[in-house]
Amino acid sequence: MPEVRTRFAPSPTGFLHIGGIRTALYEFLWARKNNGKYLLRIEDTDRQRLVPGSLENIVQSLETLRIVSDEGPYWDKGLKFRGEFGPYIQSERLPIYQKYAQELIEKKAAYYCFCSSERLDKLREEQQAQKLPPKYDKLCLKLSSEEVSSKLAAKEAHVIRLNVPSDRIIKFHDHIHGDIEIPSKDVDDQVLLKSDGFPTYHLAVVVDDYSMKISHVIRADEWIASTPKHILLYEAFGWPLPVFVHLPAILSQATGKKLSKREGDVSVKDFLDKGYLPEALINFLALLGWNPKTEQEIFNMRELVAEFSLDKLNKSGAVFDLDKLDWFNSMYIRALKIEDLFARLVPYLVKAGIQTEKYPKEFLEKILLLEQSRLKKLSEIGERVKYFFEEPQYEPGLLCPPARKASAGPPPAEKKSEKETILKNLNSLQIFLQTLSAEKFAQKDIEAEIKNFIESNQLKTGEVLWPLRVALCGLEASPGPFEIIDAFASLPDGKEQVLKRISRASEMLF
Repeated sequence: MPEVRTRFAPSPTGFLHIGGIRTALYEFLWARKNNGKYLLRIEDTDRQRLVPGSLENIVQSLETLRIVSDEGPYWDKGLKFRGEFGPYIQSERLPIYQKYAQELIEKKAAYYCFCSSERLDKLREEQQAQKLPPKYDKLCLKLSSEEVSSKLAAKEAHVIRLNVPSDRIIKFHDHIHGDIEIPSKDVDDQVLLKSDGFPTYHLAVVVDDYSMKISHVIRADEWIASTPKHILLYEAFGWPLPVFVHLPAILSQATGKKLSKREGDVSVKDFLDKGYLPEALINFLALLGWNPKTEQEIFNMRELVAEFSLDKLNKSGAVFDLDKLDWFNSMYIRALKIEDLFARLVPYLVKAGIQTEKYPKEFLEKILLLEQSRLKKLSEIGERVKYFFEEPQYEPGLLCPPARKASAGPPPAEKKSEKETILKNLNSLQIFLQTLSAEKFAQKDIEAEIKNFIESNQLKTGEVLWPLRVALCGLEASPGPFEIIDAFASLPDGKEQVLKRISRASEMLF
């Protein structure tokens, strides 16, 4: 069996789309599964759409996701290249494409076209008026060799077009979709080499895949319609076909149609910036179109390689379920060890305006651990823990336990008797906490001390702990009061901060 060699060939025209990452992932997994090679190749022949910095972003995004290529560009304190089949950037391979384009001319599998853009626009308009599919009418194929030579000698602008036969059924096999047949009359005489000497995708992809010994062409199913053109090129050159694997589309949850770059944040950078972990994103994308036929949902990269099979790829599109991605991300966040959690979350605290350098690491670690099991995205951390760094703002009515809130009307805390009960409890608790040593503020002690205080004074637990928790954080939902106090206890003035917040909550009741 020949060596399995796959390639991911993005265009540096912007940030990587989430669909492109899934393609790269499947190519990577299949190569690793078979002890083969995975290549990264850059298709930059569409010069008008190039975006500065895109190439670097592509390479770094892939490596952040651990989809590291064996050949092609990679990042090592700058952009570098490796592999024996380069160059791996198409704009550096122009003489190669021009050579093969001439070979196609000689074999009459392609021909020169001198038609102006004005004539092509008019032809297209006429076909649209007649409700015909837009196709070139082969006018320049009728030119004699003398006419062609004369025009070339005069340096008339021209392209090279594929000479598609009109009476064939072009057949090929796709690993997912099976046998496919497309009549050649439905295939356009595609431009292969543009007037500026740059190839189009169709010539470049075939030449590069053959030259780089690609065994499996894994790409989106939108390329099925173009595959007959590629088949004709392989045949003209006398080259063996690779295995074609056309992946199902990723569908928008909102529209049910193919996920579009115009729908918003669908680039890899968008997801990483929002605080999705690379390993969670990979796990989620792997299951969009691939069914491992197991109850297991959480896979690390090693497990994905072991389980992956082209035979388990689906034909139908997969819906991009953001809720499911959030679930995956939350599972991976929960599994992080404290040092890793700290390293990943602190940058988001800084982004939220929190001066982390002013606080003890123990304090920061405790508040991060409090939220670890509650986070869906790393970017949520700043909003969730800001009450530790600034005095909370809230309505006095929030201090009333939910069990005593009415279903309608003003908040129960507005009733004098209830406000007095809450105020009395908070004041008594404040006096009690003032008597405790700083050491007693550790969670294991503070919980027992406060529960003993409640029991000794024959108070209702909810009428003490709920107002205490709200006084500390100002939120309707948060970690428990004992955990919050324990985190504050890591600060030199932690006890004073706790007492100050209880005092402020008491003042807000009247």
